[in-house]
Amino acid sequence: MADPSLYTYPSPLKGYENLEPLPNEEADDGKSYVNPPAKKKSEAYHSFVEPITNGIRGGFDVHIYFLQTDEEETKFANELWERIRREFPELRIYKVWDRPVGPHPVAMFEVNLFNPEQFGAFIPWLVINRGPLSALIHPNTDDEERDHTQRATWMGQPLPLSLKMFKKRAASKGENS
Repeated sequence: MADPSLYTYPSPLKGYENLEPLPNEEADDGKSYVNPPAKKKSEAYHSFVEPITNGIRGGFDVHIYFLQTDEEETKFANELWERIRREFPELRIYKVWDRPVGPHPVAMFEVNLFNPEQFGAFIPWLVINRGPLSALIHPNTDDEERDHTQRATWMGQPLPLSLKMFKKRAASKGENS
């Protein structure tokens, strides 16, 4: 995992400065607060927030891993891949790799999500249906190493990624600047 101290973080309140204080009224459940109604729904319901891409690459990648030496996991992964293709045909679903590829340490397949609606439908579905498999969910921005580490979310057991390729790309970009 990337060291969070390597990055800067803008204030979450940017754009919400100098507003009236929020009420302290508790909701009926006695644990949450009553929030004032928003003037309009957050744009995050319609498109991914910057710097996540909303283009052809897809805003999020989901890598679903399995041990290629385990027959049961391999069979389950192939069945899951087929089910995803049938139930979510609008997503980009890559082929099943039966070996490590790129920074990924074991066999896997990848699914791309293009908008918040797809993310909101697919991720809860995957939580229930991924079985014994681990999944890495990461945004796509212009910082691949950070996307795969500090901004990543794991379902199941996290796996160590090989980050060398990202470091080499970043170094070559720096040399060519």
